[in-house]
Amino acid sequence: MTSQPTVTKAGHGQGGTGDPGNSGSGLQAGLKNRHLSMIAIGGVIGAGLFVGSSSGIATAGPGILLSYALVGTLVVLVMRMLGEMSAANPTSGSFSAHADRALGPWAGFSIGWLYWFFWVVVLAVEATAGAKILEGWIPAVPQWGWALIVMVVLTATNLVSVGSYGEFEFWFAGIKVVAIGAFIVIGGLAVFGVLPGVDSDKAGLSNLTDHGGFLPHGPGAILTGVLLVVFSFMGSEIATLAAGESEDPQRAVTKSTNSIIWRIAVFYLGSILVVVTLLPWNDKSIADEGSYVAALDSLGIAHAGQIMNFIVLTSVLSCLNSGLYTASRMAFSLGQRGDAPKAFARTTSRGVPQTAILVSVVFGFVAVFFNYKFPDTVFLFLLNSSGAVALFVWLVICFSQLRMRKIIQREAPEKLVVKMWLYPYLTWATAAMIVFVLGYMLTDTEHDGRETVLLSLLVAAVVLVIAVVKQQVLKGRAEARAEL
Repeated sequence: MTSQPTVTKAGHGQGGTGDPGNSGSGLQAGLKNRHLSMIAIGGVIGAGLFVGSSSGIATAGPGILLSYALVGTLVVLVMRMLGEMSAANPTSGSFSAHADRALGPWAGFSIGWLYWFFWVVVLAVEATAGAKILEGWIPAVPQWGWALIVMVVLTATNLVSVGSYGEFEFWFAGIKVVAIGAFIVIGGLAVFGVLPGVDSDKAGLSNLTDHGGFLPHGPGAILTGVLLVVFSFMGSEIATLAAGESEDPQRAVTKSTNSIIWRIAVFYLGSILVVVTLLPWNDKSIADEGSYVAALDSLGIAHAGQIMNFIVLTSVLSCLNSGLYTASRMAFSLGQRGDAPKAFARTTSRGVPQTAILVSVVFGFVAVFFNYKFPDTVFLFLLNSSGAVALFVWLVICFSQLRMRKIIQREAPEKLVVKMWLYPYLTWATAAMIVFVLGYMLTDTEHDGRETVLLSLLVAAVVLVIAVVKQQVLKGRAEARAEL
């Protein structure tokens, strides 16, 4: 059985962690219910929604709604599986710890390190994106300087306590939620012609079927759209990692799992529906300015570009904050299970895995350096080789849940407070859908889908080989000791 991180109440140093020699107090329950609620909501709203939707709309037209709906359904199903396992056994290792127990140490090791790799690369992407916006506002500070500043500030936040991470994320996510909510309400009123003071001659539900129809590029564009939007959903699983440091982990996981449907429906489908009804899908401004900026501009809202830059910056900082938190907690969990140096599992008196945070941010800084010095070679490799990790994670969650359900039913059936629908058939169908998406990506040369999958598979294979070799070495040592 996988050893799980010890979580103690904030301020109650019980001294337990996965490292017997550690004098810290283990991870502490420093996240409040309001933190978890906003982390769960904000986790599905990434900067990719704001900056990546334009290419999807250009590719699939109004049919991009079906692409978002398909990926949203996939995420709902995967989160339901993860919710089942995490409600029964909340841990900061989340799906990696579940895979460790359900499939074997090789699976937990592999997917844990791949996920960590994904997030340290994301740190570089988001730090650079935020630096570009900040440099536009205050050009006296160079872009690399802004990247350094935001990384240092958010690292300091994470080092203080899990509560400070939760507080920052509460406000970051709150701004995103309010902004998208206001966008949907204002845009919806404009579409139906009832917004006072706005006369948008382009708005209307007719935009869904005019200009070449609902699927102007044919049904195949829906799948291409899926490839373009699937990665903007990464982050939904953060709530299950954070739940391990909340006062009532089971309740937190159950609540975030049950609310995933309306969160995706409102924030993704709702906001994209507003965009494609406010403007024709092929309006030049969508490609030139970005979908959300173009939509705001069409309403005559002053300074739409700067408003959206502020919202995108907030999303970037939120992603950075959560990315550093997520990478460090995964590293902590790997350290707990002996899959990373023991130092990763050590915590400070405030329950912070300091070494895990610092190592993660160091690799993040290295990735930022590569982004500035070798953007088209080294960093492009890092970006593409981590690009399909989200789909790998979801696939591992599917296979883990198939095995874990039987384990939970055998050992503690009362812990099955969240259940996957139509088990095991819907789990198998979800896994098949993920494999199909990965296979379809191999046919995509226009948007680098093939390169992303192949490079991600290469990195995954390397990590898997390391995991198998490690397991064989440990097995050999155990057998040698048994013979003595």
